Amino acid sequence: MTNQNPLLQKWNTPFETVPFDKIKNEHYLPALEEAIKVAREEIVEIKTNTEKETFNNVIAALDSKGSLIEKVSSVFYNLHSAETNDEMQSIAKEFSPMLTAYSNDVTMDPVLFEKIKVVYDQKGSLNLDPEEATLLENKYSGFVRNGALLKGADRDRFKEIETELSKLRLDFGDHVLKETNAFELLLEAEDDLIGLPEFAIEAAAAAAKEKGREGWMITLDFPSFGPFMKYSERRELREELIKAYASRANHNDSSDNKETLKSIAVLRHERAVLLGYSSHSAFVLEERMAEKPEKVMAFLDDLLDRSFSIAKKEIDDLQTYAEAKGFKDTLQVWDYAFYARLLKKEKFEIDDEILKPYFKLENVIDGVFTVANKLYGLNFKPRTDIAVYHPDVKTYEVQDNEGRHVAIFYADFFPRAGKRNGAWMTCFREQHQGENGDVRPHVMNVCNFSKPTESKPSLLNFGEVQTLFHEFGHGLHGMLSKCKFHGTSGTNVYWDFVELPSQILENWAYEKECLDLFAKHFESGESIPAELIEKIKSSATFHEGRNTVRQLSLGFLDMSWHSADPSSITDVEKHEKEIMKKTELHPAMEGDSISCSFSHIFQGGYSSGYYSYKWAEVLDADAFEFFKEKGIFNKEVADKFRENVLERGGSEHPMILYKRFRGKEPSPEALLKRGGLI
Repeated sequence: MTNQNPLLQKWNTPFETVPFDKIKNEHYLPALEEAIKVAREEIVEIKTNTEKETFNNVIAALDSKGSLIEKVSSVFYNLHSAETNDEMQSIAKEFSPMLTAYSNDVTMDPVLFEKIKVVYDQKGSLNLDPEEATLLENKYSGFVRNGALLKGADRDRFKEIETELSKLRLDFGDHVLKETNAFELLLEAEDDLIGLPEFAIEAAAAAAKEKGREGWMITLDFPSFGPFMKYSERRELREELIKAYASRANHNDSSDNKETLKSIAVLRHERAVLLGYSSHSAFVLEERMAEKPEKVMAFLDDLLDRSFSIAKKEIDDLQTYAEAKGFKDTLQVWDYAFYARLLKKEKFEIDDEILKPYFKLENVIDGVFTVANKLYGLNFKPRTDIAVYHPDVKTYEVQDNEGRHVAIFYADFFPRAGKRNGAWMTCFREQHQGENGDVRPHVMNVCNFSKPTESKPSLLNFGEVQTLFHEFGHGLHGMLSKCKFHGTSGTNVYWDFVELPSQILENWAYEKECLDLFAKHFESGESIPAELIEKIKSSATFHEGRNTVRQLSLGFLDMSWHSADPSSITDVEKHEKEIMKKTELHPAMEGDSISCSFSHIFQGGYSSGYYSYKWAEVLDADAFEFFKEKGIFNKEVADKFRENVLERGGSEHPMILYKRFRGKEPSPEALLKRGGLI
């Protein structure tokens, strides 16, 4: 098996891209087993080296080891998120514990840690450059934070916790995906379609046909769920749909996540205490720009103070508006999107139906590629000779203006049963300096946009345009990296800094100079009218108070699970309702549980970090002001952002990098001004 296993062979493919066409599920576990064996041998080489410990033979050597594990696990986990199946989910239950056990063995190896400590203790006399100093600090603290100083029973318990958490995180995600896929709202009467625009009806008909059903199918995938909540005049169906969405993995069955998430939170807290921290949040935030839980809570509270009264007035005004339209009840959660859309359309004469024809997916992709060219001199060349894991996936070679290779870019933009909801950026290979020079990255963006129908291409609403720009911003962070080490390259940065490159790029989607490049009517080819662009900009702050409070509520919920001992929380729904009281704008909904499907914090890496979206908004608003002052395609500013942020990864503290770009620390005034909150 080892000799024939494609995951263990040298990839003689274009740019050493993953040979997805040769990889089968049966290859993963044997490949990981062999990769771990090779990595252990590499660690032994470092441990048994009798030369004096140096940065190069300990720290840099350690950073370069385990490449085969990275190769195997990146393929497996990326497909586990984007193209999974029952067999892969079963494999994951063995795969993750094997990886966790190896990681624990390395970080708790006393001989290896002693070598790291020898180098760390003499760091002041080593004449390291900033990136080397950062890597040394990261390696030392990484070992300490992963239990290197623990002894005896504490050490054993730490390993048990890590293994259990790796299983529970997988279970959590599998449950959410299963519940999302299981729900189907089949509409069999045309009356059930009242209010839905043509694009939503066509997509629903295609979804039903795909599943061999007669009628129109509404699912919990956002391209289906979102338009129905905005447009459907069938209030009882909106209620049914949002209750199904909000109660995912909260049905007291085999896919229920209540006990799973409580176990995750409790184990995280226990791990933090073992390591000497007061809470999981204190542990996490030690390596964030925010530094400690108190600072995060102060940040969230301050924004809530500034936004809640505005949000409350927005909802009160929406209630008055709905009543003027004949509504005779209190606005519920399932009414918000419907009436907010109508009010926004009346107030600004704009909505998704008007805008979508100008945002054909292929044109938006071309647009974001053009933005990357104007800012950073990048060109995206379609490739048909690079293997993909699904026919929907497109591949590109990224070159600079001199034709030099920069990266490989994968784009996977449509929903399907084996793919989790949402949007994300990931890598199959990260940039670093290898034995033969600069190793360029293989980067992927994954989204879930409406698929083309028989009569129309994929047309994006403006929120989806922002999503594409957002994820592409993450992609640029990975593609343009120019670092020495795996551990400092690309998006390996503080979690509350990683959203800056993504969120700043969203700003271009509001600018006429950018939209004129690609926003053309999919039928007539006419450019988006200037008055529509003005309406996009003028409507950008519509219900910004409510949107801010919603985001803050998720940050507060995240911190409530992680900033104190969660073992006393027995009732998940009751806990949520208590936490959400101070941000509540609508009557509470029975049966819902955000926590049960809050994959960002219980499956992904955002635990004690959900605040970072708002934190990064402060950075991106302040940074974009610089572009606005000089011109949104000003090369001088773009070069400064590229050289000091995008290329530098996590090679230095993010505030140092930011100030080098901006010349000063960020001010929240730009964000509040942009959002119309001051």
